[in-house]
Amino acid sequence: MPRTNVAHALAPAAAALLAATAVVVAGCASTKVVAEWSDPQFAGRSLKGEKVLVVCDASETVIRRICQDQLAAQLTASGAVPVSGPADLTVGPPPANDRTLAAARSAGAKAILGSTIVPDATVVNPPPSVGFSLGGFGFGGGGGGVGAGVGVGLPVGSAQPVTGYASDLVLTDVATGRLMWTSKVTAPASQDVGRQIGELARTGVEAAQRAGLF
Repeated sequence: MPRTNVAHALAPAAAALLAATAVVVAGCASTKVVAEWSDPQFAGRSLKGEKVLVVCDASETVIRRICQDQLAAQLTASGAVPVSGPADLTVGPPPANDRTLAAARSAGAKAILGSTIVPDATVVNPPPSVGFSLGGFGFGGGGGGVGAGVGVGLPVGSAQPVTGYASDLVLTDVATGRLMWTSKVTAPASQDVGRQIGELARTGVEAAQRAGLF
């Protein structure tokens, strides 16, 4: 009787299972608005064509800079005109502090869009799990016997933690210093922090657009 390689027979099924699992995980992990509030007194007051001061807070300079660039790009896409103030401006205490309001007035901005980026969740990716494979399983006649080969793959490397970030977005009216709109946006954990910050900015500004503010 010819020998049958069980590993080759199982490979397509295993690949299909892995692909299906990847699709499910990808579908569950997405950047989303988890909380949102807006002042009804500013309903219908669009900032399209108006200057908006962009301010970001983060514990790391690189994240702060990426946040400012991404927010500015999203504001431009929404029809507003992003402006920047001194590099050491901060968002809070909310809705905006006196120095940030003064910088916005000096720049001729009608509003301030601030984003505070903080770690939201850390996920530890386990190392590769133990894998089993069967090969060369067959029956032999005429004095032959049963033959089988078993392969075992041991874990390699160590667990890798990855962080998911959140953005606390605050839109402040410069003339009154009042909070116009705010939201919290979260991103799934990944090693690509720059992409996370970009998705946080895009999702946040799109939410403000749906609220009629851009």
